[in-house]
Amino acid sequence: MERIISPELFGYGLKAIFTGKTPGVDLRRIARIVSVEKKNIYMPIQRHTDTVSIVDADLTPKVADAVVTRTKGILIGVQTADCVPMLLYDGGAHVVAAVHAGWRGTASGILRKTISVLTDRFCSSPSQITIAIGPSIRGCCYSVGDEVIEVVKKATGKGDFFRAGGGKNCLDLQSANKYQALSMGISEKNIWLSPECTHCLPDKYYSYRFAKGPTGRQGGFIGMGLISS
Repeated sequence: MERIISPELFGYGLKAIFTGKTPGVDLRRIARIVSVEKKNIYMPIQRHTDTVSIVDADLTPKVADAVVTRTKGILIGVQTADCVPMLLYDGGAHVVAAVHAGWRGTASGILRKTISVLTDRFCSSPSQITIAIGPSIRGCCYSVGDEVIEVVKKATGKGDFFRAGGGKNCLDLQSANKYQALSMGISEKNIWLSPECTHCLPDKYYSYRFAKGPTGRQGGFIGMGLISS
């Protein structure tokens, strides 16, 4: 059974979805669901970088962990298996973005950098940007070392996105990225967070931590001008 989440904060004329194990990142199935040709789906080569790629007519995959486009008819996406998928939209500037953030991307502020690309290159206003933060591993399950907590704290500042106790630290990457978005002037009412933890729900989502090694991927996809018939 296909698992598709469509955040309600996005408006008409936009397609924005998060997938579960099925259809995962099967681009043929995604193309059918979203009503776009498979050749018009763009996914970057992800390497846990802080690189933000701007895509227009050239859909040759490049190394990046965030993608921005204002071209209608293109579906952009990222793939995850515990990391945080995020989808951004500014209806006034007519621009969308997809972001992949693990702890490294969060520590390097990739969401902030993506928002800066929207504001600096496409004249977006933070007050008009909406962000959907998809399913990922949550603080209930994501134990990390002191060094990870410290670099994420340095990038994020104050906020309720980690806890320590019982000899371990637990980090909530969704919340850390939410705080980073708020620090960029994004309104809290314009941020949607999935309540689901990929590690807690291995029947629904791929989880690298749960699998203890290589596993499949789910995704987050967004595009403008993709209206189903």
